[in-house]
Amino acid sequence: MSAANLDTLEPPKVGATLQALRQAQGLSLDELSRRAGVSKSMLSQIERNQANPTVAVVWRLANALRVELAELLGGERTSPPAIETVPAHGTPAMSSPDGLCQLRILGPIDLAGQFEWYELSVQPGGALESAAHEPGSREHLSVLSGSLVVNAGGASQTLSAGETARYAVDGPHAIRNPGQQPAMALLVVLHS
Repeated sequence: MSAANLDTLEPPKVGATLQALRQAQGLSLDELSRRAGVSKSMLSQIERNQANPTVAVVWRLANALRVELAELLGGERTSPPAIETVPAHGTPAMSSPDGLCQLRILGPIDLAGQFEWYELSVQPGGALESAAHEPGSREHLSVLSGSLVVNAGGASQTLSAGETARYAVDGPHAIRNPGQQPAMALLVVLHS
């Protein structure tokens, strides 16, 4: 392709497609903003073709809308694969400020705020401290290796590998590793 041809190419205008997909799913700008982690003002600018989103923003929007990137970029409807695979490097992760706890987000983004599941690793001395979730919310913690202490509802419980704790999280709660070895667990959050 010559340089002259490159000068005439423009990035895809995703505004109309984004708006059509959002409206077809009955989502407000506020709801899509929350699901995708993109500001409402940015979404509005994209829909009016006043801004072209970065690849990261398009990826987050496609995930929030449960569509393929190609559909959002070009308006092409693709059928979902029989088996969807997420590579290890494509699994988002969050770390505690001190770096001693890491959560790998295993659940799909479209279920965030309803049903979430994580792979939790806690280094010795680490603690995952959380504020209250919505009334009626619960966590399910299954320890895979090491041991962890759960503090919730004014109670404390030590869990060893193979054990599961289920507890209310409508108050402050914490998961701690007081041991000398790293601990791994699966954490499921059921929002009310």
